[in-house]
Parts: sequence; C-alpha cells; structure tokens
Amino acid sequence: MKERSWKPNVTVAAVIERDGRFLLVEEETPEGLRFNQPAGHLEEGESLLEAVVRETLEETAHRFTPEYLVGVYQWTRPQGDITYLRFAFGGRVDGEVSGRRLDDGIVRALWLTPDELRATAERHRSPMILQCVDDWVAGQRFPLSLLRHY
Repeated sequence: MKERSWKPNVTVAAVIERDGRFLLVEEETPEGLRFNQPAGHLEEGESLLEAVVRETLEETAHRFTPEYLVGVYQWTRPQGDITYLRFAFGGRVDGEVSGRRLDDGIVRALWLTPDELRATAERHRSPMILQCVDDWVAGQRFPLSLLRHY
C-alpha cells in the first residue's frame, strides 16, 4: 500500500484594525464570493513576515507593517482534503498605493466591524477569520521575536 504524503498548507494573514473596523477582502472562490483577511501562501525562500507584507499589498494595495503575532491556527476544510496552518499577524497599514491593481480573484478590499463580520459568517472563507478578529479584540498579541527565520 502506498503511503499518502500529507503536509499542511502554510498561510499568513493580516489582522488590521482601524477605528473599530477590520480590513478584509472579498474574493472569488469555487464556493462563490467570500470574505477573508488579506492572506495567502508562504512562498519558497520568504519569511513569514515577508509573506504577510507581500500578500497584504497584493490583495489590498495597502502597505502593511506587522507588529505582533496574533495567533497560529490550524483548520481542515470540511471536505477533508486540505489543512491550513495560518500565522496571523497584527499591525498597521502605512498607506495605500493609489491605482495599484489587486490580485486576480480579489473583487475589493473593505473595512468591516466585528458585528458586520459576525452577520456575514456564512460568507467567510474559513472560521479562522472571525477567530483572528476575536483574538485581536481580546488583546491577544505575541512578540514577533517568537519567530526565527534562517
């Protein structure tokens, strides 16, 4: 019997709050339009911090400076075919790049309150979205010094 090779998909996400609202993206998925934090896959050769800065810029046209690790989250899709290992970072945006085109599949960037997020839970890409926001609101922040990149 051939052994199945399994590994989680390592992803990063930005948890960005401004005036009680969180930066999200609305994106096209096989399940229809869904909300997500600016997020994406770690690419070969980059650090987790480099990945979250890149993904935020590509998906929202905002320059992001990570300041904290909000949490590490593991989620397996209901289909059981993919497991995600998400590193969520909190920080600040340092401006928007005017006229920058967003990644393919990203319809728009928008700012939502936690209540608006809860009201749209059926349109979330994963349960990690609201959990990351709830953890941020609860004050969960870990120093970036926890991470090492060699």
